[in-house]
Amino acid sequence: MAEARTPAQIEADIVRRRQELAVTLDEIGVRLHPKTIMDDAKARAAAVVDRTAGRAYVAANRAVTDVRAQLVSEDGAPRLERIVPVALIGVAVVGLLTLRARRRG
Repeated sequence: MAEARTPAQIEADIVRRRQELAVTLDEIGVRLHPKTIMDDAKARAAAVVDRTAGRAYVAANRAVTDVRAQLVSEDGAPRLERIVPVALIGVAVVGLLTLRARRRG
């Protein structure tokens, strides 16, 4: 059987529960405050941008490494048999774009 509580015990329990409720309401108020919500959203967006930028950096670094491996030998000497055709294609593309721009203008 449950022990009978004195009015002082009941009153102390009520005071304790009010304090707990006040703390809980303060926490809810902080969490739902517009500044807190905006700060959380900014932090999440920054994290996404950081992750995306990191992935882009890794992908770009990998691409540069792959291209370099195709154009430079392991001892660091340029592979002219691969560089010359790439350079000629680049010059041809620039020439065609210049010719096209002159025809339009």
